[in-house]
Amino acid sequence: MEFDLIVIGGGVNGCGIARDAAMRGVKTLLIERDDFACAASGNNSQMIHGGARYLTSDLKTTQLSSIDSGYIQKIAPHLIFRIPFIFPILKPDHKRSKWRLALLDAYFRAYDRFGRWKNAKPHLRLSREEALKLEPDLSPDIAGAVTFDEFGIDSPRLSLLNALSAHEHGATLKNHTQVIGFILESGAVVGVKVKDLLKGTCEEYRSKIIFNATGPWAPELARLAGVEIKVRPTKGVHITFEGRFLNAAIMTEAIDGRTLFIMPHQNTTILGTTDDDYFGDPGDIPILEDEVEYLLEGVEKVFPRIRQARMLRAWAGVRPTLYRRGLYEDDLSREHWIIDHETKDAVVGLVSVIGGKLASYRILAEEATNLICQKLSLQAACQTHEESLPGGDAALNIEALAKLHNLDALTVERLTFRHGTLAKKVLSLLGVQPSNANRICQCEPVMAAEIRYAVRFEFCRSLEDLRRRTRFSIGVCGGNDCVFLAAVILGEELGWDPLRVFKEVNLFLKNKWKETVPVLRMRKKVSIKG
Repeated sequence: MEFDLIVIGGGVNGCGIARDAAMRGVKTLLIERDDFACAASGNNSQMIHGGARYLTSDLKTTQLSSIDSGYIQKIAPHLIFRIPFIFPILKPDHKRSKWRLALLDAYFRAYDRFGRWKNAKPHLRLSREEALKLEPDLSPDIAGAVTFDEFGIDSPRLSLLNALSAHEHGATLKNHTQVIGFILESGAVVGVKVKDLLKGTCEEYRSKIIFNATGPWAPELARLAGVEIKVRPTKGVHITFEGRFLNAAIMTEAIDGRTLFIMPHQNTTILGTTDDDYFGDPGDIPILEDEVEYLLEGVEKVFPRIRQARMLRAWAGVRPTLYRRGLYEDDLSREHWIIDHETKDAVVGLVSVIGGKLASYRILAEEATNLICQKLSLQAACQTHEESLPGGDAALNIEALAKLHNLDALTVERLTFRHGTLAKKVLSLLGVQPSNANRICQCEPVMAAEIRYAVRFEFCRSLEDLRRRTRFSIGVCGGNDCVFLAAVILGEELGWDPLRVFKEVNLFLKNKWKETVPVLRMRKKVSIKG
């Protein structure tokens, strides 16, 4: 098969590039080895944030993140939500804490200049009493605080919606498909050899441009074409807690001065994040007890009851940050670099991207697609900041929908958050089969109809895929109450026999166990200590 563009990598950058290119009329194929947003794009901090921490060291990143945050709110309003932050200052001594509060106040006054792009409210300086009234579980030893705004998002669905939009505009999507080699002719990359990891079949696809958007795997893929790319991968560990026990998010500093946060996010609470050099397999990231303790210790001084909260899991992603020696990991740039290997390495047909961050993915994709169109001699303007992502075109009346389908408002609200106006399409399946209204996952909640919809319309092919589509199993039960029910429905849709259903369940629970072990050990220590 012949394409104008093959994008390798189904993270947010690859999906964003595929969407932009398809919207401009480029015949596009998107290939992902596992599933969309299965790596860094699904295991980040789940925020579209303006980059306050880069204000003094990486101003361009702050600016681009804030601009793109505004656009993402416009094209996916159903998927994004405001998170007010509190940055408290402890009082080691009265004079120093007053000085730090004044400095922080000035810092966020400068950050307010970027707020107009991302629809943020201006910062406020709070007294000790005001901060404790807003969040009573803050440490009584604070001198005061400063507030600022950021925005939360379901990042796996953001990547997926970009991929689905690309598909709507004519792109071909292939997840669970691995690139095993390039087709090289006269020093040019003219195609790819791939293997379907579910069917075991191999195919070849040809294209005028191959785009390497594989994140931390970019150097490995580039070597298949005989070129070198350097990244400096860093690991970020997060912890998910049961429920929401904060009125607002809290930002603080770890023992080494790195900023940490703990925030209410959807129906859980998230604590993050570490930032350490990582030289292992980006697809198999170990999480150490020390890393969990580092996060707990860092936030405990401003939020003392953190160890009373129940940890559900620990998870990690690898950032493909730009390569540079001699800097601490936290000081590495979050900018991106688009590499035209024809110019850099005299290898025609191959382009790569490294770096970047979730909050500025759309601008990165626009820049990349501008280069693609230039190489294809195509005149077409970017429209990704104007056209809504699937489901983001209007608001729905949740109460009316719940009444119409005889469902509780929470189920419909969560469904609408994930699907926007496409929730109506999911709900239409209730009339086809009454059992589609059954709740499969009570924690989220997730109905049988949504599982069937994910298979039929969202390229869902496994239980792990389903978790990224719906957040099933992320709650308190950890999947133990819902995984078999979900697997049976997947099996019906995908033609699995009973043995395959059991194998998929075992594989899923084995992967879940890796996330649970680090926090189980820490919970045991906390219990004994208590």
